[in-house]
Amino acid sequence: MRALRAAPPVLLLLACALLAACGDLPQPFRGNPGGQAATLAAPPAYRLAIPRPAAALLPEAAAERFAEALSTALLAAEVPAAADTPLPLDWRLTVEASLDGGSVTPRFALTDPDGAAQGSAEGRRVPARDWSEATPETLSRAARDAAPRIADLLLRAEAARKGMDPAALAVSGPPRIYVPMVRGAPGDGNAALTARLRDALMQQGMVVQEVAQGARFAVTGQVAVVAQPQTRTQRVELLWTVSRNDGEDLGRVLQLNEVPAGVLERFWGDVAFAAATEAAGGVRTVVANAGGFPADPATAPRGQAPQRGQGLAMPRDASALPAPQRTQ
Repeated sequence: MRALRAAPPVLLLLACALLAACGDLPQPFRGNPGGQAATLAAPPAYRLAIPRPAAALLPEAAAERFAEALSTALLAAEVPAAADTPLPLDWRLTVEASLDGGSVTPRFALTDPDGAAQGSAEGRRVPARDWSEATPETLSRAARDAAPRIADLLLRAEAARKGMDPAALAVSGPPRIYVPMVRGAPGDGNAALTARLRDALMQQGMVVQEVAQGARFAVTGQVAVVAQPQTRTQRVELLWTVSRNDGEDLGRVLQLNEVPAGVLERFWGDVAFAAATEAAGGVRTVVANAGGFPADPATAPRGQAPQRGQGLAMPRDASALPAPQRTQ
């Protein structure tokens, strides 16, 4: 078989590694309460995400309006909420409704970032006709009525968590970062990249967690592999997104490279190690710029500094990789 020549690394972007805290680059925020945040008397250490209700007996547009109305009412009740897709460290509010005779009863279920149920509450009954019309006034009234009940759920759940594990809520010491499984990679890429990134972040002085509870930060990985038929290569795109437990999207580390077609269909091996090691430096920069590390320099890993290398590089020993597999 004719040997395939490994394509050289083409690009590494530590996109937004200089993020919001220290630059003029666009600042990607998702659901940030913005100016309202300064008015919160004692902002909890979480964000409550409210995705569009799918079982609330409302048309899609009205369901989105109800999620927005709930977010507005909860912000007024000093709860940092956003009508948005949940981020890895977000709490989640699921909204449903049931028809009982001539009235509709909305119900609200609270889950923590790990998906564990934290309680539920019922809203005030609404005449079925009013609910079906779903006027802004009706939805706003229902949201204002529900907000104190939801806030009470959150307070009780947070009090229980503090009582069970006070250390998990501490803000001193090395930053705790939640690293869920990478998604989108072929072969064993998801598992290999996840394991290598967790190892690399620990080397960068972070406490890595496989569950969200107690973590101040999270980093998610998304992989896309795009065929390049003209050159018989594949473009590999790795996007690492760093977020904080108040819902702020802090920054992103983007890695791009071309590899021979089929090389990563089975085993990632050294490629996962190189990519994760490089990405960990960018993730550490994002977390450090967000104030994630203690001020005491003695707590930083010795000899460690965010490195900007050559990106997603092929290993020097190409024979360490499996032979490309022909696709049918």
